[in-house]
Amino acid sequence: MFGELHPLGGGDPIPLVKRTLLVGRRESCDIVLRFANVSAHHCQLTLNGGYWYVKDMKSRNGVKVNGNRVTEKLINPGDTLSVAKHHYELKYSPSDLGAIGPPPVENLHNDILSKSLLERAGLQKQNIRTADDRPRRFDVHNNDPGQIKNPNAPL
Repeated sequence: MFGELHPLGGGDPIPLVKRTLLVGRRESCDIVLRFANVSAHHCQLTLNGGYWYVKDMKSRNGVKVNGNRVTEKLINPGDTLSVAKHHYELKYSPSDLGAIGPPPVENLHNDILSKSLLERAGLQKQNIRTADDRPRRFDVHNNDPGQIKNPNAPL
């Protein structure tokens, strides 16, 4: 066993029995979380150099480490991993898993620089196409394509 996910708020620990684990709602996943807000293939956990990493698999409700939304991230022992709104403490010992020294430096480009400031703040307008294949904009806070912002404005 390579560690455990302990549900915060109670429940049985989930053993991490492989070096790569797919987490999601589907029965084909290595770790099955039967919740409506968990995507079919939500995220992937990977053991690399004695440390666990998480990668969001383009899930609808996202992945967080210690409350911060991430696309890929190192998870240190004792960190909180959130899959949608379900929170787990990751317990493992890097030295028992072959880690020598501190974890490798993270690629901050994935988490910080991959999105614009407007997108990270949730203010970026998204384009959609209507039935007549005309691109239109809508407010991402409303998520209602019927709420078109100035449909005649240039995109």
